[in-house]
Amino acid sequence: MLSVGERVSYPCQGPCLVGPIVKRVVDGKPAEFYHLHPLEHGGGDLFVPLDKADCRGIRKLLKKSEIPALLNRLAQASTSVENWNTRTRKNLMLFASGSAFDLAEIIGSMTELGEGRKLQPSDRRTFERAKKFLICELSEVTGETRSAVTETIDNVIERRRGNKRAAGKPALRYTPQIQDYGELP
Repeated sequence: MLSVGERVSYPCQGPCLVGPIVKRVVDGKPAEFYHLHPLEHGGGDLFVPLDKADCRGIRKLLKKSEIPALLNRLAQASTSVENWNTRTRKNLMLFASGSAFDLAEIIGSMTELGEGRKLQPSDRRTFERAKKFLICELSEVTGETRSAVTETIDNVIERRRGNKRAAGKPALRYTPQIQDYGELP
């Protein structure tokens, strides 16, 4: 059961604010819906049937204590699939999961793919969308501005690129300072 004012992540839509339960008539039958407001600019309103909310993959946002593990995941090398059809299907499945760690996987694989060549427009949109959702979620969890979170993510990605370029050296794991995200439990 979701609560009004709670922040959740809705797969393929990103972080949302839970609004009041709305009653509507659908196909001549009364139905109740959660009214979700996407937190990312430009999003419309979403209506999720109460009885289907559990199977839609809606989840609570990350905890602050999970952020270091997420950033470490983002800092690790990812493998990108060369075949565009397989890559697209894989990314759609990762988006559909709704997991912030899967968004980090998309960002990592698209970054890896972009290392050797320019990303195709569809891959670029996928990368930007995953990054936008992750930035929005981390901003909501930490209370930092989106530009500060963007800078953190960009630094992690750049550090990973730098580690990859350093021949023969193992990749360093990014460990944010505790004061970056408040006191961890």
